[in-house]
Amino acid sequence: MLSPHARAVTAMLDSLSRDYLQGKEEVLRLAVIALLTGGHILIEDLPGLGKTTIALALAASTGLGFGRVQCTSDLLPSDITGLSVFNREDERFIFTPGPIFSNIVLLDEINRAMPRTQSAMLEAMEERRVTVEGVTHHLPDPFMVFATQNPSDQSGTFLLPESQLDRFLICTNIGYPAEDLEKGIIAGGGIRERIADIPVAAGAEDIRAARRSVTEVYLSDALVGYIHALVSATRSHAMIQTGLSTRAAINLAQAARAAAFLQGRDFVAPEDVKGIAVAVCAHRLVMRPEHETARRGDLLRTLISDIALPLV
Repeated sequence: MLSPHARAVTAMLDSLSRDYLQGKEEVLRLAVIALLTGGHILIEDLPGLGKTTIALALAASTGLGFGRVQCTSDLLPSDITGLSVFNREDERFIFTPGPIFSNIVLLDEINRAMPRTQSAMLEAMEERRVTVEGVTHHLPDPFMVFATQNPSDQSGTFLLPESQLDRFLICTNIGYPAEDLEKGIIAGGGIRERIADIPVAAGAEDIRAARRSVTEVYLSDALVGYIHALVSATRSHAMIQTGLSTRAAINLAQAARAAAFLQGRDFVAPEDVKGIAVAVCAHRLVMRPEHETARRGDLLRTLISDIALPLV
């Protein structure tokens, strides 16, 4: 039986999928999985497909504090983390927090920021804190980075380094909506003006309680072995230069627990791991130079199909 907190989270997901974000159900589910595991999500796709709208709707439905950073080539690390400003009345420097001190932080078009600015996010994403001028400041709980990026072949973009990509629990895309749905959007317009009216369905305490429940979802030894077999297969593949790390395996287990939780189960099924593996793992693969153009997702799906699902 679902707890009240679990029901609140699943009701929030159902309401957003049904009433506000039709056609984006899977991306929204992945975003909620990231939120429930304390992870971060990166969405790569063309402009105008609703990446920012999903972040705004999720923040509105949870009532969590929202911060937005529009990444540009002249963005400085202090524009994200904040800086100390001299107060003449008190004759001392006072720290002014940046947008990173929010529960959900939207980094819009993250790959338009210079690599130095991108690296300013590493400590925040991994340690849930930032150090400014030698002073460490802790970030709020819950905390999630919701980053978007345009395809890397667009002008004015910089590739995210592997260390930055590895901090994202999930990387996915949206794609174009189905024909009938897109025609409806064209006729009725977007939902930006309706976001302010989205009711809070699952607050901060619901999210924190749901996170605790996710950690208690049972993961069998057989599925631990299945996850290990998958990461091991990537480390010995001829096309892959650097396979999945232990961090990736841990993240896959966490995401599978959250996927099972959203299905109302207290145990992880093999399909939970298989269904979330590409979104959690594909962006972490480093291909050999001669195979750099290979589709990581397709390669990972092939590896998954070659590993027998365990009986649990």
